[in-house]
Amino acid sequence: MFIIGCHLSTEGGYRSMGERILSVGGRSFQYFTKNPKGGKQNKPADPEDVAALLALIQENGLTMPLAHAPYTYNPCSKDEGVRQYSCDSMHGELEFLENLPGSLYNFHPGCHVGQGVEAGIDFIASMLDKVLWKGMQTTVLLETMAGKGTEIGRSFEELAAVMERVDPGLREYLGVCLDTCHVSDAGYDIIGDPDGVLREFDRCIGIDRLRAVHLNDSANPPGSHKDRHAKIGEGSIGLEAITRIINHPMLKHLPFYLETPNDLAGYGEEIALLKTLRE
Repeated sequence: MFIIGCHLSTEGGYRSMGERILSVGGRSFQYFTKNPKGGKQNKPADPEDVAALLALIQENGLTMPLAHAPYTYNPCSKDEGVRQYSCDSMHGELEFLENLPGSLYNFHPGCHVGQGVEAGIDFIASMLDKVLWKGMQTTVLLETMAGKGTEIGRSFEELAAVMERVDPGLREYLGVCLDTCHVSDAGYDIIGDPDGVLREFDRCIGIDRLRAVHLNDSANPPGSHKDRHAKIGEGSIGLEAITRIINHPMLKHLPFYLETPNDLAGYGEEIALLKTLRE
Protein backbone atom coordinates (compact mmCIF):
# COMPACT_ATOMS: atom_id res chain seq x y z
CA MET A 1 0.00 0.00 0.00
CA PHE A 2 1.19 3.50 -0.85
CA ILE A 3 0.85 5.48 2.38
CA ILE A 4 0.79 9.06 1.15
CA GLY A 5 -0.60 12.08 2.96
CA CYS A 6 0.02 15.75 3.68
CA HIS A 7 0.18 18.33 6.41
CA LEU A 8 -3.23 19.55 7.60
CA SER A 9 -4.47 22.34 9.83
CA THR A 10 -6.15 21.27 13.06
CA GLU A 11 -8.96 23.74 12.33
CA GLY A 12 -12.24 21.89 12.63
CA GLY A 13 -10.82 19.26 14.96
CA TYR A 14 -9.39 15.78 14.75
CA ARG A 15 -12.15 13.94 12.90
CA SER A 16 -12.20 16.78 10.37
CA MET A 17 -8.53 16.09 9.56
CA GLY A 18 -9.37 12.46 8.90
CA GLU A 19 -12.25 13.43 6.64
CA ARG A 20 -10.11 15.90 4.73
CA ILE A 21 -7.31 13.44 4.05
CA LEU A 22 -9.84 10.92 2.76
CA SER A 23 -11.30 13.62 0.49
CA VAL A 24 -7.96 14.03 -1.32
CA GLY A 25 -7.15 10.32 -1.53
CA GLY A 26 -4.59 10.23 1.27
CA ARG A 27 -3.90 7.38 3.68
CA SER A 28 -2.41 9.38 6.58
CA PHE A 29 -1.76 12.98 7.59
CA GLN A 30 0.49 15.23 9.63
CA TYR A 31 -0.51 18.10 11.93
CA PHE A 32 1.11 20.53 14.37
CA THR A 33 0.52 19.77 18.03
CA LYS A 34 0.13 23.52 18.66
CA ASN A 35 0.79 26.81 16.88
CA PRO A 36 4.12 26.16 15.09
CA LYS A 37 5.49 29.67 15.65
CA GLY A 38 4.26 30.39 19.15
CA GLY A 39 1.52 32.73 20.24
CA LYS A 40 -1.93 31.43 21.08
CA GLN A 41 -1.95 27.82 22.20
CA ASN A 42 -4.40 25.26 20.85
CA LYS A 43 -7.47 24.67 23.01
CA PRO A 44 -7.54 21.27 24.72
CA ALA A 45 -8.68 18.46 22.44
CA ASP A 46 -12.25 17.22 22.80
CA PRO A 47 -11.99 13.54 23.87
CA GLU A 48 -15.08 12.68 21.79
CA ASP A 49 -13.49 14.30 18.72
CA VAL A 50 -10.27 12.35 19.23
CA ALA A 51 -12.25 9.12 19.63
CA ALA A 52 -14.17 9.97 16.44
CA LEU A 53 -10.89 10.31 14.52
CA LEU A 54 -9.67 6.99 15.88
CA ALA A 55 -12.90 5.33 14.75
CA LEU A 56 -12.57 6.92 11.28
CA ILE A 57 -8.99 5.66 10.99
CA GLN A 58 -10.02 2.14 11.92
CA GLU A 59 -13.08 2.13 9.64
CA ASN A 60 -11.09 3.29 6.61
CA GLY A 61 -7.81 1.45 7.19
CA LEU A 62 -5.80 4.67 7.50
CA THR A 63 -2.31 4.80 8.99
CA MET A 64 -2.06 6.64 12.30
CA PRO A 65 -1.08 10.29 11.87
CA LEU A 66 2.22 12.02 12.48
CA ALA A 67 2.11 14.77 15.11
CA HIS A 68 4.69 17.50 14.46
CA ALA A 69 6.11 19.58 17.32
CA PRO A 70 6.09 23.37 16.77
CA TYR A 71 9.20 25.22 15.66
CA THR A 72 9.32 27.13 18.95
CA TYR A 73 10.72 24.11 20.79
CA ASN A 74 14.49 24.09 21.11
CA PRO A 75 15.73 21.22 23.28
CA CYS A 76 19.34 22.44 23.02
CA SER A 77 18.81 26.16 23.60
CA LYS A 78 21.27 28.18 25.69
CA ASP A 79 18.26 29.33 27.69
CA GLU A 80 17.34 26.85 30.42
CA GLY A 81 13.78 28.16 30.39
CA VAL A 82 13.38 27.36 26.68
CA ARG A 83 14.80 23.88 27.24
CA GLN A 84 12.41 23.28 30.13
CA TYR A 85 9.42 24.57 28.13
CA SER A 86 10.35 22.25 25.26
CA CYS A 87 10.67 19.29 27.61
CA ASP A 88 7.43 19.94 29.48
CA SER A 89 5.48 20.58 26.28
CA MET A 90 6.75 17.45 24.54
CA HIS A 91 6.00 15.29 27.54
CA GLY A 92 2.45 16.61 27.72
CA GLU A 93 1.91 16.03 24.01
CA LEU A 94 3.26 12.50 24.21
CA GLU A 95 0.92 11.75 27.09
CA PHE A 96 -1.99 13.01 24.97
CA LEU A 97 -0.94 10.81 22.02
CA GLU A 98 -1.61 7.72 24.11
CA ASN A 99 -5.22 8.42 23.05
CA LEU A 100 -4.11 7.77 19.44
CA PRO A 101 -1.95 4.67 19.96
CA GLY A 102 0.58 3.99 17.26
CA SER A 103 1.08 7.64 16.34
CA LEU A 104 4.41 9.12 15.31
CA TYR A 105 5.72 12.33 16.90
CA ASN A 106 8.28 14.35 14.95
CA PHE A 107 10.47 17.19 16.20
CA HIS A 108 13.35 19.35 14.99
CA PRO A 109 16.39 18.60 17.18
CA GLY A 110 17.06 22.30 17.65
CA CYS A 111 19.91 24.83 17.40
CA HIS A 112 22.87 24.87 19.78
CA VAL A 113 23.26 28.66 19.29
CA GLY A 114 27.02 28.74 19.65
CA GLN A 115 27.38 26.24 22.50
CA GLY A 116 28.80 23.67 20.11
CA VAL A 117 27.45 20.49 18.58
CA GLU A 118 28.51 18.25 21.47
CA ALA A 119 26.73 20.37 24.07
CA GLY A 120 23.65 20.52 21.86
CA ILE A 121 23.57 16.75 21.41
CA ASP A 122 23.88 16.24 25.18
CA PHE A 123 20.95 18.58 25.87
CA ILE A 124 18.70 16.83 23.31
CA ALA A 125 19.53 13.37 24.65
CA SER A 126 18.93 14.55 28.22
CA MET A 127 15.49 15.84 27.26
CA LEU A 128 14.59 12.58 25.51
CA ASP A 129 15.53 10.68 28.67
CA LYS A 130 12.91 12.78 30.48
CA VAL A 131 10.03 12.63 27.96
CA LEU A 132 10.22 8.96 26.96
CA TRP A 133 8.92 6.17 29.15
CA LYS A 134 8.72 2.41 29.09
CA GLY A 135 5.57 1.10 27.46
CA MET A 136 4.63 4.27 25.58
CA GLN A 137 2.69 3.70 22.35
CA THR A 138 4.16 6.55 20.29
CA THR A 139 7.44 6.58 18.36
CA VAL A 140 9.39 9.85 18.63
CA LEU A 141 11.19 10.89 15.46
CA LEU A 142 14.18 13.18 15.08
CA GLU A 143 14.02 15.00 11.75
CA THR A 144 16.93 15.28 9.32
CA MET A 145 17.78 18.97 8.98
CA ALA A 146 19.16 21.20 6.21
CA GLY A 147 21.94 22.69 8.35
CA LYS A 148 20.84 26.31 8.69
CA GLY A 149 22.88 28.21 11.25
CA THR A 150 23.62 25.99 14.25
CA GLU A 151 21.00 23.31 13.61
CA ILE A 152 21.67 19.87 15.05
CA GLY A 153 20.76 17.04 12.67
CA ARG A 154 22.46 18.25 9.49
CA SER A 155 24.21 14.89 9.28
CA PHE A 156 23.22 11.32 10.00
CA GLU A 157 26.17 11.15 12.41
CA GLU A 158 24.68 13.91 14.56
CA LEU A 159 21.32 12.17 14.80
CA ALA A 160 23.06 8.89 15.61
CA ALA A 161 25.03 10.60 18.37
CA VAL A 162 21.81 11.88 19.97
CA MET A 163 20.25 8.43 19.94
CA GLU A 164 23.39 6.78 21.29
CA ARG A 165 23.32 9.07 24.35
CA VAL A 166 19.73 8.25 25.24
CA ASP A 167 19.12 5.64 27.94
CA PRO A 168 19.50 2.24 26.17
CA GLY A 169 16.22 1.12 27.71
CA LEU A 170 14.36 3.92 25.94
CA ARG A 171 15.94 3.85 22.50
CA GLU A 172 13.29 1.51 21.10
CA TYR A 173 10.87 4.47 21.15
CA LEU A 174 13.08 6.57 18.87
CA GLY A 175 13.24 6.82 15.10
CA VAL A 176 14.04 9.26 12.29
CA CYS A 177 11.96 11.18 9.75
CA LEU A 178 13.91 11.80 6.54
CA ASP A 179 13.02 15.08 4.82
CA THR A 180 13.96 14.95 1.13
CA CYS A 181 14.36 18.73 0.86
CA HIS A 182 16.46 18.89 4.01
CA VAL A 183 18.86 16.08 3.13
CA SER A 184 19.40 17.55 -0.33
CA ASP A 185 19.99 21.02 1.12
CA ALA A 186 22.35 19.41 3.66
CA GLY A 187 24.48 18.04 0.83
CA TYR A 188 23.35 14.42 0.54
CA ASP A 189 22.92 13.34 -3.09
CA ILE A 190 19.35 12.11 -2.79
CA ILE A 191 18.87 13.19 -6.43
CA GLY A 192 21.63 11.24 -8.14
CA ASP A 193 22.50 8.54 -5.63
CA PRO A 194 19.61 7.64 -3.31
CA ASP A 195 21.11 4.16 -2.86
CA GLY A 196 24.30 5.66 -1.51
CA VAL A 197 22.44 8.05 0.79
CA LEU A 198 20.36 5.24 2.28
CA ARG A 199 23.42 3.02 2.68
CA GLU A 200 25.06 5.86 4.61
CA PHE A 201 21.92 6.23 6.72
CA ASP A 202 21.98 2.50 7.44
CA ARG A 203 25.68 2.62 8.36
CA CYS A 204 25.25 5.57 10.74
CA ILE A 205 21.81 5.00 12.26
CA GLY A 206 20.32 1.74 10.98
CA ILE A 207 17.65 1.66 8.29
CA ASP A 208 15.19 0.11 10.76
CA ARG A 209 15.16 3.48 12.56
CA LEU A 210 13.77 5.24 9.48
CA ARG A 211 10.04 5.49 10.14
CA ALA A 212 8.67 8.27 7.91
CA VAL A 213 9.54 10.52 4.97
CA HIS A 214 8.75 14.19 4.47
CA LEU A 215 8.35 14.26 0.71
CA ASN A 216 9.30 17.75 -0.43
CA ASP A 217 11.01 19.25 -3.44
CA SER A 218 13.58 21.97 -2.72
CA ALA A 219 13.58 25.59 -3.84
CA ASN A 220 17.36 25.65 -3.34
CA PRO A 221 20.30 23.85 -4.96
CA PRO A 222 21.82 20.82 -3.22
CA GLY A 223 24.15 21.70 -0.38
CA SER A 224 22.67 25.18 0.08
CA HIS A 225 21.79 24.66 3.80
CA LYS A 226 18.77 26.94 3.35
CA ASP A 227 15.62 24.80 3.76
CA ARG A 228 12.82 26.11 1.56
CA HIS A 229 10.32 23.62 0.21
CA ALA A 230 9.00 23.59 -3.36
CA LYS A 231 6.04 21.82 -4.92
CA ILE A 232 6.66 18.31 -6.22
CA GLY A 233 8.51 18.47 -9.55
CA GLU A 234 9.04 22.24 -9.39
CA GLY A 235 12.31 22.34 -7.46
CA SER A 236 15.91 21.22 -7.68
CA ILE A 237 15.12 17.61 -6.72
CA GLY A 238 12.69 17.16 -9.58
CA LEU A 239 10.04 14.62 -10.51
CA GLU A 240 12.44 11.94 -11.75
CA ALA A 241 14.25 11.76 -8.42
CA ILE A 242 10.99 11.98 -6.45
CA THR A 243 9.73 9.00 -8.46
CA ARG A 244 12.81 6.98 -7.53
CA ILE A 245 12.36 7.90 -3.88
CA ILE A 246 8.71 6.81 -3.55
CA ASN A 247 9.53 3.53 -5.28
CA HIS A 248 12.81 2.79 -3.51
CA PRO A 249 12.72 -0.67 -1.90
CA MET A 250 14.17 0.72 1.35
CA LEU A 251 11.50 3.43 1.55
CA LYS A 252 8.31 2.36 -0.21
CA HIS A 253 6.78 0.70 2.88
CA LEU A 254 7.05 3.95 4.87
CA PRO A 255 4.45 6.72 5.23
CA PHE A 256 5.19 9.78 3.04
CA TYR A 257 4.01 13.24 4.12
CA LEU A 258 3.86 16.25 1.81
CA GLU A 259 4.85 19.62 3.30
CA THR A 260 4.92 21.49 0.00
CA PRO A 261 3.53 25.06 -0.33
CA ASN A 262 -0.06 24.03 -1.13
CA ASP A 263 -3.67 24.31 -0.07
CA LEU A 264 -5.82 21.18 0.29
CA ALA A 265 -6.72 21.10 -3.41
CA GLY A 266 -3.05 21.42 -4.34
CA TYR A 267 -2.18 18.53 -2.06
CA GLY A 268 -4.91 16.49 -3.72
CA GLU A 269 -3.31 17.15 -7.09
CA GLU A 270 0.12 16.11 -5.83
CA ILE A 271 -1.24 12.95 -4.20
CA ALA A 272 -3.01 12.01 -7.46
CA LEU A 273 0.19 12.64 -9.44
CA LEU A 274 2.34 10.60 -7.06
CA LYS A 275 -0.10 7.69 -7.24
CA THR A 276 0.43 7.54 -11.02
CA LEU A 277 4.20 7.37 -10.42
CA ARG A 278 4.06 4.67 -7.77
CA GLU A 279 5.06 1.25 -9.08
